[in-house]
Amino acid sequence: MPVLSVIVPFCNVEKYIGPCLDSIAAQTMKDLEVICVDDGSDDGGPAVVEARQADDGRIHLIRQDNHGVGHARNVGVRQATGRYLAFVDGDDTVPRDALGRLVSSLESTGSDLACGNVMRLYRNLLVRSWAHKEAFAKPVKGTHITRHPLLIRDRMLWNKVYRRSFWDELGLSFPERMYEDQVVAMAAHVGARSVDVLAKVVYHWRQRDEPGSSITQRRLEPANLRDRLLSVLETADLLARRAPRLKPDFDRDTMDIDMSVAVEAVAAMGPSADPALIDLIVRYLDGVSREAWQSVPFAHRLQVHLLHERRLAELVDVHAQDRDGRLRPQVRPAGFLRRRWYGRHPWLPGRLSDVSDELDVSARLVELDWRDGRLAGAGSVGVGNFDVGALGRARVRVRLEERGTGETVQLSEQDSAPVWKHVEDEDGDILPQHVFPFSFAFDPATLTPAQLARRGRWDLRLDLKGPGLRLDGKVGGPRWLPPEIPAPRRRSGVWLVPVRTVKGSWGLRLRTAEAIIGECRVDGGDLVFSGEMSDVGDGEPMLRLRRRSDGEEMYFPVSLAGQDFHARVPLADVDERVGDESCWEVVIDQGKALLPLVRTRQRPVANVAQRRFLVDRGEDGCLLLAER
Repeated sequence: MPVLSVIVPFCNVEKYIGPCLDSIAAQTMKDLEVICVDDGSDDGGPAVVEARQADDGRIHLIRQDNHGVGHARNVGVRQATGRYLAFVDGDDTVPRDALGRLVSSLESTGSDLACGNVMRLYRNLLVRSWAHKEAFAKPVKGTHITRHPLLIRDRMLWNKVYRRSFWDELGLSFPERMYEDQVVAMAAHVGARSVDVLAKVVYHWRQRDEPGSSITQRRLEPANLRDRLLSVLETADLLARRAPRLKPDFDRDTMDIDMSVAVEAVAAMGPSADPALIDLIVRYLDGVSREAWQSVPFAHRLQVHLLHERRLAELVDVHAQDRDGRLRPQVRPAGFLRRRWYGRHPWLPGRLSDVSDELDVSARLVELDWRDGRLAGAGSVGVGNFDVGALGRARVRVRLEERGTGETVQLSEQDSAPVWKHVEDEDGDILPQHVFPFSFAFDPATLTPAQLARRGRWDLRLDLKGPGLRLDGKVGGPRWLPPEIPAPRRRSGVWLVPVRTVKGSWGLRLRTAEAIIGECRVDGGDLVFSGEMSDVGDGEPMLRLRRRSDGEEMYFPVSLAGQDFHARVPLADVDERVGDESCWEVVIDQGKALLPLVRTRQRPVANVAQRRFLVDRGEDGCLLLAER
């Protein structure tokens, strides 16, 4: 009898099932069986499994007509003989020591269930799974979901090993529908006597990019939504009966995620939506507390309320307004001793209109340049997607704030009245915003010798103060839109570098530079730049592109003539973008890593082989290559 049985259901994943099985076969834990259940594949996936089976006697193949992944998993469990159970989807992979870590934890603690951290696998890039990040930040042995409530987000089946006797004792089995794993994962967490939480990554969850290739990509289909809602209802009922203290946490996540899908799907169907589907939504929302309703943003809350009230025509209208940026409800204060703020909309009752915790500075810079030796800027600030006319005038104060020390340099303070502006977003859409305009100027002479010597990072921040309201936040803006980043200036041997972070926040970086780029352009699909080094060193320098998200590196030659350097990067050779945007820092490797300061103001955009690149300046004033 093997120690561990690994159940692998699969259907039409010929492209991925080989790497999946290879990752299981390569586990440091060898005493396992792999039960592959083919759920009616009509591609070459079963042949791939048979080829692996011929080389590894631990792999077994069961074939069946297509009944769904829940049925396939149940079949696999019935065939399993191990003391422990694990589940791996046929398009995912498992780190080499993952299963051994999970089993060893259970062996040492006697817990019923061990679970670990997860990373998303997109092509060949691994990124953190937001759903698991907080719950698995630290290892905890012998805990329980009631003592570690962040596990309410751990609703997936496959980042776990289960003690088989516990599985049978609890009578766990999978519903034969989509989203079948949530109910089982939550029942296991609630029913376990103790649970081991591992901070180590134990699962690579693939994000597939083929159209219609996953349940998630088909989330708006009525049958998909119905199965999702059935799992939500079953899980909510389980928690209400067995762990009522956890249900508010579950409801907050469900209102945010599952009800967002429900709103989008039903808004697309309109009044013709299946009444039985609406019944499921209403049934769930009937049991949601006011606190959970308040946990989601105003615009989403309004749409879920209309869904709850079965007002589908109004939902379609509001959904279109929100999508197009036209939903701008007026925000008004109420109360004397404890002032609260409310978003006003005729279709939302007052008890659901409190937006006090939602108001936040939304400040955008629209101009920035050096003028007469000063860095002058202008922009606007709102409080989210609201009409702020009820505030009247407000006091706007702009400052630079140094990270670490908290020291500030005041730039401006002014009274401002709200105006309507139409602004462009990164998708090219023009959206109305109700904002307070502001302007400022920074004189480098205001920096003290001590501040210059620290060579620190300064954030551009803003205070907005009105009757009963005081907000503070960073000044930002979409990184692919104007204004351009001004060129750096030098003072007392220190470079003052205006910068914009990857997330779009503006600031000032004080630094010295051992390499300076004086020219940067795009030439025939190549990024070409040149400059000067203060110390050429002994060896030949190398150009290194380092991807910020995961540290992946690419290398290109650098030609050197005295202290002058020249480099050319064929943009078509740069690794493909992963996700919405990839950012590569340009580093000159000369025995040590030099981040060359970009003096040029040019910010070219290049379109190469149906790819769009932006040549930008990073947070250190270094050269940054972004693809979006």
